[in-house]
Amino acid sequence: MPSPTPRSILITGCSSGIGAHCATGLAQRGWRVIAAARAEHDVERLAASGLDAVRIDLDDSASIAAGLEQALALSGGRLDALFNNGAYGQPGAVEDLSRAALRAQLETNLLGWHELTCRVIPVMRRQGYGRIVQNSSILGLIPLPFRGAYVASKYALEGLTDTLRLELRGSGIAVSLIEPGPITSRFRDNAHRAFRDNIDVEHSVHRDAYVRAEQRLTKPGKAQPFTLPPEAVLRALVHAIESPRPRPRYYVTLPTHVLGGLRRLLPTRTLDWVLTRVSRGGAG
Repeated sequence: MPSPTPRSILITGCSSGIGAHCATGLAQRGWRVIAAARAEHDVERLAASGLDAVRIDLDDSASIAAGLEQALALSGGRLDALFNNGAYGQPGAVEDLSRAALRAQLETNLLGWHELTCRVIPVMRRQGYGRIVQNSSILGLIPLPFRGAYVASKYALEGLTDTLRLELRGSGIAVSLIEPGPITSRFRDNAHRAFRDNIDVEHSVHRDAYVRAEQRLTKPGKAQPFTLPPEAVLRALVHAIESPRPRPRYYVTLPTHVLGGLRRLLPTRTLDWVLTRVSRGGAG
């Protein structure tokens, strides 16, 4: 990849967690990071920390267009890499998901990413190079009960990204997926908010499971074993955007390696048995 200094990357979802850590880590490696967030106060905080920051609301086409235009102005019209990261989880049984709740999940986690990516591709085509990295999930590889909306968004992301990678062969633009398992972040806080906003717990046949789910969503500290810090995702991202031969996929955390392997090895019914026990009957 040509590397006039500094190389530039646009990262979405930088208000906290993976996005914030990756933005800071890449800036320390000499990248010109344009950190995007939805809330204006987060944009101001990122700018105050020394990062270039823009507002991008992935649910709003006008915001996506304006944010990218501002990012390109900051980077001199070039963009070496895009890291799509901004997302949230909508817990709840599939039968308890309203059409509106499912649509909202797909708007943020899939359709907003798609629109931003499609706007970035012509920039990278003119350059003759670029890296597009999608932050997927272990739930883009396997399902778990009560995560249907999030699973749907990540399964769709995986398919769309695999197809994009094939279509961009020979363009100089490489496309990679990062598939983390549990990572320390504010993901559970945001998921709990979506759960309370959109799931009618009292009138659901899954009420008992939801009670247990809320206990996990509000539990201090690590809710799951093998949780890693966001540094683990940063390491994968660095390879995806700096290596001469980026991988199509990066498994991050032990659960992703184990369950991704079991998906390839086990019959579907056996895998279903494993996954229902891994989920422990909960909804969070």
